[in-house]
Amino acid sequence: MGEYRSRRRERRSIAEPQNDSEGQIQYLLNAEENILQSISARAPVPEVLNEICTALDRQIGNISSRISLPKDYMRSTAEIARNAALFGLHTFFSASIFAESGEELGSLDIYSCAPRNAWADEIRSIERAACLAAIAIERDIQEGQKRSWCSPEGHHVLIN
Repeated sequence: MGEYRSRRRERRSIAEPQNDSEGQIQYLLNAEENILQSISARAPVPEVLNEICTALDRQIGNISSRISLPKDYMRSTAEIARNAALFGLHTFFSASIFAESGEELGSLDIYSCAPRNAWADEIRSIERAACLAAIAIERDIQEGQKRSWCSPEGHHVLIN
């Protein structure tokens, strides 16, 4: 009987989220610092967005996040969600990423292994990830405009 009780407690402790706030905060600070350094170093936007998704996936756990840019909207969010469902994933959270001007820059879609709602601290992390993505995308747009120049032949060229 004692063995049954200890197994029950063990299962319960695994199912409940662990709150190691000091370790979690340190991880978040390190991850955010690395992402901001990548943005400052003008790392390619896909690389930075991947870094953001990886940090978010690790922080929340049992999720897979994806940031789409408007040019990637060839496949609709509904189609991506249907494909995710084929792999047993459930829509966990979906949010648009906006510039300060209100222009839509992209979307953040998150899928989980089990159907559930996001907790308040997870929503804050998702909002922070969307904010970092907006900074990276806006910076890339601004840099793209700065890198625009005229070639010797007089043609307007955009260097990426």
